[in-house]
Amino acid sequence: MTFDVKKDGRRIIVICAASALFAVNIKTFVSTGGLYPGGAAGLTILIQSICRMFFGIQIPYTPVNLLLNAIPVYIGFRFIGKKFTLYSCLSILVTSIMTDIIPDIVVTYDILLISIFGGIIGGFAISQCLAMNATTGGTDFISIYLSEKKGVDAWNFILAFNVVIIMIAGLLFGFDKALYSIIYQYTSTQILHMLYKRYQKQTLFIVTNHANTVCKAINTVSMHGATILSGEGSYEHEKRKVVYSVVSKEESKEVIKAVKEADRAAFVNAIRTEELSGRFYYRPNE
Repeated sequence: MTFDVKKDGRRIIVICAASALFAVNIKTFVSTGGLYPGGAAGLTILIQSICRMFFGIQIPYTPVNLLLNAIPVYIGFRFIGKKFTLYSCLSILVTSIMTDIIPDIVVTYDILLISIFGGIIGGFAISQCLAMNATTGGTDFISIYLSEKKGVDAWNFILAFNVVIIMIAGLLFGFDKALYSIIYQYTSTQILHMLYKRYQKQTLFIVTNHANTVCKAINTVSMHGATILSGEGSYEHEKRKVVYSVVSKEESKEVIKAVKEADRAAFVNAIRTEELSGRFYYRPNE
């Protein structure tokens, strides 16, 4: 593993800031609303609530969260990437310690506002860690593993898993908080979908007279291949080449920019890809 002072220094700052924001969200919106945000964080809060309610024991957040993340961290080291997992461990540690240090802070007692804005902040914090090639831990490791190995956008599956945790909380502590926790989790997931686009894909149809140059530009930027199709313009009936390629949505703007530099007259149509079967290149996590 190599360390770039500028790149990795910025990465550490953003991860620490996002993790601290996630902890603040737990101690403000989540704590005030009595919500269960899902994932390792939600399961940690659920265990804390069970120990406090049924056994009269107040246990700190950090040891429980670290223990719950042991298996996901192993999955990260084994299957995703060592540097990725180390930075994720930094996020988990900062979130855990900050959650234990920061006192409970009340912003509002309106449970609906808490569910919505807490979900927005939580989703934003998670997306910033993911943008820096790290994660806040827990089920995020599993989601990334499934996304890379199975070629599917697994965040909705994680939402379903989190709903199971929330329903257990509902059975133990009342379904009103559980239902609001589902609103929180749904909001967080939608923000994540909007901001983090690594596993979303776009199909590009490019009409051009410089197909080979365009294909080379696509490969240089994204490492993706392309297929050249033959076509005919309906107006002048001239022969055209159509370049077909599928790229990650997060890199599509950069790819389109490179295509336009390769051929200023290129006509580009970008379409959202709902499902893809076959080999698709992902840049490996470090």
